[in-house]
Amino acid sequence: GASFLFTIGQRYKTQATDTVQAPTRIPLFQLDDWTNFATFAPRGARWVAVEMGGTPLEDFEHPRDAIYIMGSEDGGVPKSVLRACHEVVSLDSERYASYNVAVAASIVLYDRMAKNRKLANKGTD
Repeated sequence: GASFLFTIGQRYKTQATDTVQAPTRIPLFQLDDWTNFATFAPRGARWVAVEMGGTPLEDFEHPRDAIYIMGSEDGGVPKSVLRACHEVVSLDSERYASYNVAVAASIVLYDRMAKNRKLANKGTD
């Protein structure tokens, strides 16, 4: 799971579909722009953009200390931010070009959890 959430810009609004009320469970940092994010982001963390054209998720090895960067649904991750990322991961889709942000983030974090569990279980076999 996530240790904290960042939002960048003024577009984030509380969603009725957030039934677990995530900002009450983990810290939410709302930043004005990418420059503030770059200054505020934890040192040593690997920035991983979730965007078309990256390493397919099934082949991706999640960094231990990752910050997953999700773009807006209408514009994706800005090119300047993509260039600043250490890695880019992409999600395959059958019928659509992309997923909405909440679904994409859920898929990536589930994949991270499943792969971490598999590695942990390897050590106990």
